[in-house]
Amino acid sequence: MRIHSPSLPELHAFATAARLGSFSQAAEELSVTQGAISRAIARLEEHLGIALFAREGRRSVLTRAGADYLQAVGPSMATIESATLAVRTRRSPRQLRLSVPPTLFSHWLIPRLPDFSARHPGIGLTFAPYRRDDALTAPDIDAWIRVGQADWPAGISADYLVGRELVPICRPADLQGPQAIRTPADLLARPLLFHTNYPDNWERWFAAAGCPHGPLQPAADFDQVSLLVQAVMAGLGVAVVQRALVEPELAVGRITVAVPHTVTLDRGYHLCVPVHRAPSPALGSLRAWLLAQAAG
Repeated sequence: MRIHSPSLPELHAFATAARLGSFSQAAEELSVTQGAISRAIARLEEHLGIALFAREGRRSVLTRAGADYLQAVGPSMATIESATLAVRTRRSPRQLRLSVPPTLFSHWLIPRLPDFSARHPGIGLTFAPYRRDDALTAPDIDAWIRVGQADWPAGISADYLVGRELVPICRPADLQGPQAIRTPADLLARPLLFHTNYPDNWERWFAAAGCPHGPLQPAADFDQVSLLVQAVMAGLGVAVVQRALVEPELAVGRITVAVPHTVTLDRGYHLCVPVHRAPSPALGSLRAWLLAQAAG
């Protein structure tokens, strides 16, 4: 059977450069040369037949296809990393299997997993495929992270983690010049980008900001936060997103908060665990770590 997947060095170069927005920083983190990173990504792009990155000044940003590919392969890469660490530590790992939404996985959880591995090297993590309609009852899954409010199924204990803070985002350049965004009303003059699954986000944000408006029409809508971010960076308009899902992009200046007004939603990401299962020390350690990460 012909193998269609690329090599792990190529995938690691791609994922690290995507997270850091820089080939040189990726090279430093992976202890290789910048040329090695460039060549690995070039081989991957040739193998896939798509462009994964575009240049914006000195930064390398994911194309839409690159963001889609990262979201698809990220969970599998994390599983391989956890399994390899468990074998290398030569301990009997306490194995946990989790199900996590891809957007939260790639934008919030994966960058934090090295800290968990360092603090709990005896706990092995694997990740189940995400299913939106999951009943949270699969016996082979120890815990789920899901977005919701207080209407969890009977028998599920849920701890809030992140995701209730809603902020408007734009390009840093949109805060400069005579047409700069300064107030909530200024956002109404810009193309509004919507999230397909949460079309009321802009309505909620403007209402909480005390900004009157007429009917809100999307200039475009997207079903993933990563695509919203890419659209904002490309100059298609402004978007309103959960702050926890854009922390990496905010940290490196790819995007910025358009107006410093945060709206608190009644929904967010929760760690969900069936209450009838026997207590698990490994799961207790993961829960404590997740809550500490969320609080920090």
